[in-house]
Amino acid sequence: MVMRSFRALSFVLICAFFVVITGCFGNAPKWVKQGSGAFQSDTKAFYGVGAIKGIHNPPLATNAADNRARAELGKILQTYSASLMRDYAASSAVDDFAESTEQQLLEQAVKTFSSTTLSGVQIVNHWTDKDEGITYSLAKLDLDDFEAQIERAKAFNSEVREYLRKNADQLFDHLGGEEAKREQ
Repeated sequence: MVMRSFRALSFVLICAFFVVITGCFGNAPKWVKQGSGAFQSDTKAFYGVGAIKGIHNPPLATNAADNRARAELGKILQTYSASLMRDYAASSAVDDFAESTEQQLLEQAVKTFSSTTLSGVQIVNHWTDKDEGITYSLAKLDLDDFEAQIERAKAFNSEVREYLRKNADQLFDHLGGEEAKREQ
């Protein structure tokens, strides 16, 4: 419970940081201003934006921003996994599982999910704010790639894997709705 509250607080603080710094951008690309989250353009995807300031070696700055973008994407996916856990708990209640069994099943699903989520991540863009000396990176994980990761996750039991496969689009849309509420 404390860990979930800490994660939620961390996510809110990071989001607030990105909201505050978006006012500081002049000609920054839209993805820098938009920040991290679940968005749909040509395909449904999760995005993570990483930034680093004060590194004068351009390749090192780019590498550090790339790593931060991946870490940001991981934080978003932790939020996504919390949403998956809540939705799966609701669907599991129909089967009348004992609460302790259900909790163990959900915990296992989250651990497995977390250990496999970053396999399909690609760094798809970079931008450097020369005035501020900040290098930005954009990491992307397509929803289709994410679903393929779920299919390959052997540790999921077949019920969990099937539920995630069938509901990934709906859960993506739910998280996208949460992102939209946050932006308002």
